[in-house]
Amino acid sequence: MNRYVEYQRRMPLVGLVLLSGTIVSCGGEPDEPVVEEAPVFEEAPRAVNIGGAAVTAADGTAFSAEAFVSGGEIAETAAIKGSQNPGLFRECRTGDVSIDLPLAAGTYDVTFFFSEPDEIGGRERLFDVIAEGETVIDDLDVMSFRDGKIRSGLTVTTPDVAVSDGELTVRFEASVREPVICAVLVRDKTPRADDWQLSWSDEFDGDGLDPANWNIEEWEPRRVNDEDQAYTAREENLRLEDGMLIIEAHREDYGDARYTSGRIQSSGKADFLYGRFEARARLPEGQGTWPAIWMLPSDPFRYATTCSDDEGWQGSSECDAWPNSGEIDIMEHVGYQMNHVHGTVHARAYYWAMWEQRKGRILLPDVANDFHVYALEWSPEKIEAFVDDTLYFTYVNEGTGWEAWPFDQEFHWILNIAVGGVWGRAGGPIDDSIFPQRLEVDWVRVYDRGTE
Repeated sequence: MNRYVEYQRRMPLVGLVLLSGTIVSCGGEPDEPVVEEAPVFEEAPRAVNIGGAAVTAADGTAFSAEAFVSGGEIAETAAIKGSQNPGLFRECRTGDVSIDLPLAAGTYDVTFFFSEPDEIGGRERLFDVIAEGETVIDDLDVMSFRDGKIRSGLTVTTPDVAVSDGELTVRFEASVREPVICAVLVRDKTPRADDWQLSWSDEFDGDGLDPANWNIEEWEPRRVNDEDQAYTAREENLRLEDGMLIIEAHREDYGDARYTSGRIQSSGKADFLYGRFEARARLPEGQGTWPAIWMLPSDPFRYATTCSDDEGWQGSSECDAWPNSGEIDIMEHVGYQMNHVHGTVHARAYYWAMWEQRKGRILLPDVANDFHVYALEWSPEKIEAFVDDTLYFTYVNEGTGWEAWPFDQEFHWILNIAVGGVWGRAGGPIDDSIFPQRLEVDWVRVYDRGTE
């Protein structure tokens, strides 16, 4: 029996219909028209905890206990890191799993939740996720997608999944071992609310970078993250062109560097506490590129415990300003994994070295040829990351102190392309044939509600 029909039989009937004609009593007089109940389409829960019980996520989303799922076997992971919602990752299903979720016709953003239940290495579990007959995640490797951290929860959001037949159908196709799936969440688009008011922007329409808004960084290679480039102030690396900010990375010998690039930041000129932050941008491509649109604290020593105020804290192994004082990544992308965009927060309690990094991943069709709006909303209660009105990552203030929430102070913009580095080279050596590569930024904008 069709799962939609099964669901309708179990659901309360919520509509009434008046049938044509009347019923005649035995005495020959017509009775009142008969009103019969008829089914009206009602969707299943849009959030399902596969293999587990009902649970409410940290952001308030209510996940139902497993429903509309068949096949596979329950797999359990004892300890989950890297998520505020461990209950969504502890019980999962592995094997030949099918999801058939009643859903009205429309286009949706679908987030899948995964964890790795076994002690395995990279590429020892590979599978595709197929929604409505289209492959939406290709060669999913939970362990590698989660930065090599076994036991860490992984979320992957696939936007614009079209449903036309009253049911979201998801299948899995394995190439190595069995698929695994822990939960699924279906959302509508989340456009910017009407009460956000533009408070600051740079449209990059002038002849040169506005010195009232931006500082240009000039750095040697290896200062942070073992990055391979030197940052320069030269026009070859940093300029305005046709109403765009151009940050361009080159393969060239420059002092001790084999690559050059550009990096700008707004500390002391455009600092913000809370708001909505948007950047419309087109990204570089190719193995070795690592562009970012992100934020650091304008007072990096606020929660530092081992630093003096005058030292170069970025990249320092002696100063704990990072991660203590926090970092917010609106967009990061590494070229060895094209079209995978990441939103992340870092704090003393939660960062990559502890396997506790809080992050989300969204898959986009073409970041190198298409402009997208990368956005973040930041309030005292939570941080949320978006691309083109698709919400794909939420981090909630747990109220446990600065170690988990250093985000109660002013932060500033940073725009750059790194070349190589620990993440840029994680997929293999830098491909010298791809250069030059550009990060093109049409504009950056900040909105507020006037209530913070």
